Amino acid sequence: MVTISRRRRRDDFEASRDYEYPQHLRQAIQDAPTGAGVYTFHGQEGDLPLYIGKSINIRARLLSHLRTPDEARMLRQTQRISHISTAGEIGALLLESQMIKAQHPLFNQKLRRNKQLCSLQMSGDVPQVVYAKDVDFAKQPDLYGLYASRHAALDALRAVADQHKLCYGPLGLEKLPPGKACFRASIRQCAGVCRGDESQQVHRERLFSSLLALRVECWPYPGAVGLVERDAELTQIHVVNHWCYLGSAPTPEAARQLGQMSGPRASPVADGFDADSYKILCRPVLMGRVEVLVI
Repeated sequence: MVTISRRRRRDDFEASRDYEYPQHLRQAIQDAPTGAGVYTFHGQEGDLPLYIGKSINIRARLLSHLRTPDEARMLRQTQRISHISTAGEIGALLLESQMIKAQHPLFNQKLRRNKQLCSLQMSGDVPQVVYAKDVDFAKQPDLYGLYASRHAALDALRAVADQHKLCYGPLGLEKLPPGKACFRASIRQCAGVCRGDESQQVHRERLFSSLLALRVECWPYPGAVGLVERDAELTQIHVVNHWCYLGSAPTPEAARQLGQMSGPRASPVADGFDADSYKILCRPVLMGRVEVLVI
């Protein structure tokens, strides 16, 4: 125990000794706005983006980066900081996601486009894994959950089964011999549809009710709409079609022109269903938390 404690203290000391406050970035932070937007740390080679982030207060967020020794490596490589102001948090979230997918910053990991995006869809009474490259997730009803891979989707289905005592057999997760009950039923992790303790109908209803919380909502408009955000200095209309963010415009006329591009796949980073935009927009749009302009 003593040895581990000393080693940890030594590692902490080494990390703190190597950290130096990045004085060369002080002016960029002083010039940053205190409103919402997206900021970029730029490196040396070709002004490449090292990190793209967003905040409702850009200056405060940048200061928090500079006070974090764990980010010393990134800060040492940063030559300058740029920013783009937005009228609110929704615009900052959408723009950050779009920029990360387009520019692939070195220190961003979470929002890179997933080409294997999939969901669960009921095929009769059995959930099946379907892929965004094959099914339009913005239009297809009765999809449940958004997953990075088939493995993740099946793991999520197992978690639902475990939570609600559903049987793996009828869900296609386990092949049961004819007339045999599953092992989980014997340890009371399955309610026993496989051995007649409950009816298929009851099991089916519990499955559907348990999946409701995972349902992927269809796009509620026939085409593109503008989501209006305002602050004291800026008004933006974020143009969205089938959950895909196409860009932002300052006026309704400009928003209509943007919305009349070649549909929901017009943006170079909106190739197919965009799970990140969906997660950003679903609640504000469906719960009426943002002003919607039909364009």
